[in-house]
Amino acid sequence: MPKRSKDGLFKRGDSQFWWISFVDGSGKRTRRSAQTKDRKEAEALLAKFKLEAHQERVWGRPSQDDQKEFSFDEILLLYIKAKAVDARVKSTAKNLYRFFSGKAMSEIDDLEVKSYIRARLKEGVAAGTVNKEIGLFSAAINFSNSEYGSELKNPVTGKKLQEPEGVVRWITTEEAGRLIDAARTITKAPWLVDFIRLALNTGCRAGELLGLEWSRIDLANGFFILEAEHQKNRRRSSVPINAEASAALLSRAEFIKTHCPSSPWVFCRKDGNPLQSLKKSWATACKLAGIENFRIHDQRHTFASWLVMEDVPLYTVSKVLRHSTVKMTEKYAHLNPQNLKDAVRVLDSKSRFSHVSPQKGCE
Repeated sequence: MPKRSKDGLFKRGDSQFWWISFVDGSGKRTRRSAQTKDRKEAEALLAKFKLEAHQERVWGRPSQDDQKEFSFDEILLLYIKAKAVDARVKSTAKNLYRFFSGKAMSEIDDLEVKSYIRARLKEGVAAGTVNKEIGLFSAAINFSNSEYGSELKNPVTGKKLQEPEGVVRWITTEEAGRLIDAARTITKAPWLVDFIRLALNTGCRAGELLGLEWSRIDLANGFFILEAEHQKNRRRSSVPINAEASAALLSRAEFIKTHCPSSPWVFCRKDGNPLQSLKKSWATACKLAGIENFRIHDQRHTFASWLVMEDVPLYTVSKVLRHSTVKMTEKYAHLNPQNLKDAVRVLDSKSRFSHVSPQKGCE
């Protein structure tokens, strides 16, 4: 944080708000967020803080701000509102509220967080889910400290659990063919077959495809755009389209042209409204195809698995999947052990040990 020797306002590179620097009633230099983008509002707040500090020094009257106690509810609500989080994050927050709601942040220490973790594990929740929950809590605390200068301790630090290695469920191209054929027979869900074709050939998540708009598709150049708000990693990126994915999109375009030409959505009903879920038709298609224990999200795993088995480098696969690091893609590496064998066989051609004579008894 930049140092300021005089009272006043300043901007920080990591915050959208004005920041205030002043000497508080105890004589300590204090810097905190004004929580506003308006300079005049920030100036008024600075004047208020300086007056309260003066009153405390002269008459021993504590400032209202010094008396304020941040609560868990305030911290999490500030974060959720500022980040405009999706329904999935709000669902995660519900479990935190159930345990911490009504408590002051000063009451929530390491033992409280550990107690929360034990309680969630006792309820049968997976380690990965617990990590997402306490990770949200940690993010809210860090956000409050960064944006509002709350200077709260983070009791979540170092508490994340070790997660077991996940099982990758994927299907063969023959099974995928059966699934697509089965989907074609479900007349009540004419969009399902194209959804499957697109998912298996782009690796996109269900939400990314169901929220796809025609305005973000460039068939001529072979890609479509996923904006930050559409993605889990909150980053804008493009998704390449191969011939099969392009054919699926053209099929959707014909459907739109026939039934609802003004609809902006790729996957919509005949009335033009976007689809919200495919679970029922998906379950029917899997049953007809004789494929068990295969979730909609497993199409993403299948896409990645097919690429790895076709010798596409893991780094490239990670970029296509839009993973933040290649480490997230390493779970597919075992599907192509031949790459590892070929790597060590490079040493065979070098004859590095040709000068070594065989030991006695080993001829």
